[in-house]
Amino acid sequence: MKKAFNSYEIKSSDMELKDLDSSKRQVAMYLSKFDTIDSDNDLITRGAFTKSIQERGVNSESNRKIAFLRFHDWNMPIGKFTELKEDENGLYAVAQLSKSTDGNNALIDYEEGIIREHSIGFKYMKDKIRFIEDDTKENGGFYQVSEVQLFEGSAVTFGANEFTNVIEIVKAEGKENTIEKIAKEIDIVTKSIINGKGTDERLYSMEMKLKFLNSRLIELVKIEPFNKHSKKEDKPTEKTGFDWNRVINNINL
Repeated sequence: MKKAFNSYEIKSSDMELKDLDSSKRQVAMYLSKFDTIDSDNDLITRGAFTKSIQERGVNSESNRKIAFLRFHDWNMPIGKFTELKEDENGLYAVAQLSKSTDGNNALIDYEEGIIREHSIGFKYMKDKIRFIEDDTKENGGFYQVSEVQLFEGSAVTFGANEFTNVIEIVKAEGKENTIEKIAKEIDIVTKSIINGKGTDERLYSMEMKLKFLNSRLIELVKIEPFNKHSKKEDKPTEKTGFDWNRVINNINL
């Protein structure tokens, strides 16, 4: 996998929300996980965020501090980080949600279980990444990432796994487990829509998520059960971007 060293990259932590204090409008989270090979075939090591925290972290003198955003949108700040540090698990953060419209919508989404995951926006450092050969790995090895330039951490409605090809999820987790996970997510989103809290924009985004989840169920019913013991070689699936128009036009609530 070729790395784009001058581009703005996004990576999910795949870790659940750590803690929420609604009365104080504070949320604790992990923005990144250490020493685990992720879907980008990367293994981020402890220390990868040290320089960014020193230069633009909470206690730095920079006027361009690491931002707390929604959907990696720089026009949608939802608060500010009050703590950023590395521990044995990953990049740990505590944030204070603002009292803006976007901050209020985010708080409701946290309370109703819509937001559970977080992602980082960053840039790879060319001299801080190397390929480690390992014949036991599917790709013959992995990329060890010892430093990145961190721009922001974002609360996301959709975790990275939700954009993964459905067939690949079924192979990893099984069809029944995948259907159960999607069904639980649909239940959460449906209850959130019924509660009707927040702005019209928030409720619209929930409607779009429900349409997306419904579309995944439709895709799942078309997939044959995966047999990991099958001798037939699987054909590689082509990765494509998510087609919102197809979901909006073809899936009805």
